[in-house]
Amino acid sequence: MQLTLNIPVLCVIPLAPLFGSMIAGFFGTKLGGNRIGHGASQFVTILGVTIAFVLSCNVLVQVMDGFYFNGTVYRWMQLGELNLDIGFLIDPLTATMMCVVTFVSLMVHIYTIGYMHGEEGYNRFFSYISLFTFAMLMLVMSNNLLQLFFGWEAVGVVSYLLIGFYFERQSAVFANMKAFLVNRVGDFGFILGIGLLLASTGSMQYDVIFAQNTALAAQTLPGTSWSLVTVACICLFIGAMGKSAQFPLHVWLPDSMEGPTPISALIHAATMVTAGIFMVSRMSPLFELSDVALSFILVIGSITALFMGFLGIVQNDIKRVVAYSTLSQLGYMTVALGVSAYPVAIFHLMTHAFFKALLFLAAGSVILGMHHEQDMRKMGGLWKYMPITCLMMLLGNLALVGTPFFSGFYSKDSIIEAVAASHIPGSGFAYFAVMVSVFVTALYSFRLYFYVFHGKARWGHSGDHHHNHAEQGDDHAHHGLAPGEKPHESPAVVTVPLILLAIPSVIIGFYTITPLLFGTYFGDSIFIDLARHPIMKELEDEFHGPVAMALHAFTSPVLLLVGLGVLSAAIGYLWAPKLPEKLAQAFAPLKKLLDNKYYLDELNQAVFAKGLIWIGSILWHRGDQKVIDGFFVNGSAHAIGRFAGVIRHLQSGYLYHYAFAMIAGLAILLAWVLYAYLPFVR
Repeated sequence: MQLTLNIPVLCVIPLAPLFGSMIAGFFGTKLGGNRIGHGASQFVTILGVTIAFVLSCNVLVQVMDGFYFNGTVYRWMQLGELNLDIGFLIDPLTATMMCVVTFVSLMVHIYTIGYMHGEEGYNRFFSYISLFTFAMLMLVMSNNLLQLFFGWEAVGVVSYLLIGFYFERQSAVFANMKAFLVNRVGDFGFILGIGLLLASTGSMQYDVIFAQNTALAAQTLPGTSWSLVTVACICLFIGAMGKSAQFPLHVWLPDSMEGPTPISALIHAATMVTAGIFMVSRMSPLFELSDVALSFILVIGSITALFMGFLGIVQNDIKRVVAYSTLSQLGYMTVALGVSAYPVAIFHLMTHAFFKALLFLAAGSVILGMHHEQDMRKMGGLWKYMPITCLMMLLGNLALVGTPFFSGFYSKDSIIEAVAASHIPGSGFAYFAVMVSVFVTALYSFRLYFYVFHGKARWGHSGDHHHNHAEQGDDHAHHGLAPGEKPHESPAVVTVPLILLAIPSVIIGFYTITPLLFGTYFGDSIFIDLARHPIMKELEDEFHGPVAMALHAFTSPVLLLVGLGVLSAAIGYLWAPKLPEKLAQAFAPLKKLLDNKYYLDELNQAVFAKGLIWIGSILWHRGDQKVIDGFFVNGSAHAIGRFAGVIRHLQSGYLYHYAFAMIAGLAILLAWVLYAYLPFVR
């Protein structure tokens, strides 16, 4: 049965995961008396996400047939002429995001059955990931900045719960607090941008704001000569820097690996970290008005793509390698935004969601097969024991590095070509950054692959098998293989989602590049001023089909850099395993810099954390204790006590004292009357 875009159907899409989350979160936990078991909790949450996915696919079909929707569902509040509404904007951009989010979320839900089996907080975990899906859907379906901000903050709150899922571990508590606080820094800029647009346009509705973009372009920030739209766009992007983990607000994402692996795939592949990319694309009519804001975005994305990739080379934790890969690829998307190639950014967002979810879940499968060991130095030779996981990891890496005909190739090469054709200030550095990142990406990706699945086995030695329940935060008796134990392939409930994610990771780029980038798919959901930023037109002129694009890659320097990266990884981690150690010794200062992540955590701790502690101490001692408590609270009490001590002497109890006071008062009153009403007295 074919559905149409109507409010009840659209409401079901986000509410179905919310309903499943509420049931599992209440009846499946101590809060509701543990009335339902693991089976019921996983069933109701997976059912809710499945409904959301099916309806999202139907919405995508309807949107491709020309059915759009932009309307209010519920009026939450009215303040004068300002309406605060809950509403939906369903267009090609939204429909694409809805399908990506719900599909990846569904795969993660199914995968979680196998990965989290036996965990104490099993039902709670399903409740969280389903709630996260609801929050992300509310974000991408919004038609106004208020609802966008609600979804923005909701995914932040739920990510706090997910990253700190193992709340008995100090490292997990530190990681979720770090993620929460760093995102608050970005959100401060985000809400400033929203406030500027509200003050200037009097509305939070997208269409109302976009209709005034010409007037906005002519305004300056009061009291300055700065362009209002430039300041507003930079403030909005600062919010995206926090949510999409752009330098220097990226520091939370690697530490968020403290959460279970399914969270890494859900948060860091298709949902939370892509919210900033989606927001900038949605607000493209405003960003197109400011080359300064675009240049700022371009430079930040370039730094993130290049320098976060370097960090991936020195990581030994399998999940952290993939995490730094996410940071680098988010930098690529941001670079595309900076050169006004918004469709290319969304295209890479989509392809990246599939192959990065595949990589994270494949890493989780390895962790399961290795009895929860995450150190790649204690792996090796797993292809014999985990052939399905090995193949899926290989396919994900081939897509990530940009192998011709794979999905990642089409989106990644399109970004590189867009940067090469751009004249936005900073595009020269951006081109250098993305080209070097091609080599770096291939190096750390296949370093992981060779380290884990090939070479000699480095597991099963004495000392690898040890009890570590408190540190790992799971219910498994140990992590690592004991002497004599062998790795094992994961169950079908884990490997089937990998296979389903591998399919779009391989083919979806080939089939969608033409309509998404060079057709009319996005329509007016993304606005590009082609007169000022003709990047997409230039890419279209050079595009001759997906087959020709892939064949042309064999003559480009990009594929050469990919090959050099793979070859370097093979030399260092297969054929000459002692070479990396020698290079690390030769370049010890650089290795130390990378191991310490450019000392950004120490800088934040020294400057911001200790600085805030110092400021807080001053405010506490001088502000709170001396001014508030000392002057206003205790001071007023002391003043009243002194005043009462003086006044109480007037209450002597002697009649002649009171008679004297009455006569004195009457005399003063009489004197005032004579002075006020008898002019001759004056």
